[in-house]
Amino acid sequence: MKAYAKINWALRVTGKRADGFHDIETLFQTISLHDELQFERANALALTCDDPMIPNDDSNLVIRAAKAIGVTALIHLQKRIPAGGGLGGGSSDAAAVLRQFNRKDRDIALSLGSDVPFFLEGGTAHATGRGEVITPLRRVAPVPLLLLIPNERVLTAQAYGMLRRFSPPLGVDRYRAMIDDDLLDHATELVNDFEEAIFAKLPHLHALKTRLYEVGASWAGMSGSGSTIAGAFRSQADRDNAVTRFSGVRPIACETV
Repeated sequence: MKAYAKINWALRVTGKRADGFHDIETLFQTISLHDELQFERANALALTCDDPMIPNDDSNLVIRAAKAIGVTALIHLQKRIPAGGGLGGGSSDAAAVLRQFNRKDRDIALSLGSDVPFFLEGGTAHATGRGEVITPLRRVAPVPLLLLIPNERVLTAQAYGMLRRFSPPLGVDRYRAMIDDDLLDHATELVNDFEEAIFAKLPHLHALKTRLYEVGASWAGMSGSGSTIAGAFRSQADRDNAVTRFSGVRPIACETV
């Protein structure tokens, strides 16, 4: 089972909720970078991973997802999505477990994480609420992407604590119109409210975004609450040329799916 990563074309934080969460408006997009999960029949639940830094206990969403649906299996996780980079790897892995056992239950998905429901279907989608009120949109694919993976990691809770402002939502109709017109022509409207605070703390990330525009990206921005900086290009040739222009940061070439 493949578990695809995501980027956020845009991410607006629209307010704080009484339950302690925040309301957001975002435009989700699955991308070709993915983890893989292999499942074997077993009498007990266990998880192995080729990345020794990934925990295999109840703190891992794969284990939590399997327990939520009562699955006993030996699950092996091949990790390709960098952890803590705003690419939704853990949430996508959890959704892959639910999909593998045909348990695409949105309530269970939401109990595991705010963006897990999106990964049950993927593609391009407008989302509000905590990220669980999802409207599928015409898919923006294939678009060549370049992900820049810095050494810095940003904890989501920390990022929300650093927010300096909230933004009014644009509404699903506006995003639908941008996609129908050509999403990459509307880069100035595709804002991420976390960037202001995160870039102030980690100016290196701002420099990476600026550099992506300098090497030909039509859109560049931080994914989620960071720290991955993504750039979208008009052609694969432009993207492949840009890959060679970066040092001191891990580049990943991929595309929207």
